Amino acid sequence: MHLRPAHVGDAAAIAAIYNHYVLTTTISFEETPVDGAEIALRLAAVQGANLPYLVAEEDGVVTGYAYATPWRARPAYRGSVETSIYLQAGTHARGTGTTLYRRLLADIAARGLHVAIGGIAQPNAASVALHEKLGFEKVAHFSAVGRKFDRWVDVGYWQLILGSRD
Repeated sequence: MHLRPAHVGDAAAIAAIYNHYVLTTTISFEETPVDGAEIALRLAAVQGANLPYLVAEEDGVVTGYAYATPWRARPAYRGSVETSIYLQAGTHARGTGTTLYRRLLADIAARGLHVAIGGIAQPNAASVALHEKLGFEKVAHFSAVGRKFDRWVDVGYWQLILGSRD
């Protein structure tokens, strides 16, 4: 496995990974597939905010990606980011997610950011396990805040403080 910063040429592969979750799960609250052009815009926004957007490759094929986005718009939130990770369907439980997420967290910390926040649509035992394995702690649970596939979905939030509390 090789980890590297994402580039615009990865947009179609990232869209293919993401659209599986859009179309078949409540993991993403997006309801319609996105194309490579839209992913390229999102990638540019993340990188334009000086935040990491990484891909994992195996034999030259993108098998996962992870990135950080600003947590909220107000200036006082500038040290906090929301993290996201998606793996190609069928590639879970091989260590890719752990390796990719650790690298993302290291990149976030190297930028001097203070808190990483992961929002997880419930239920999602695999994502909860990944976050908690990496030291995240559950800090919130919102009931029935999203609606997809004709049902209400809860969202939990986990956070990891990267720096000191001073």
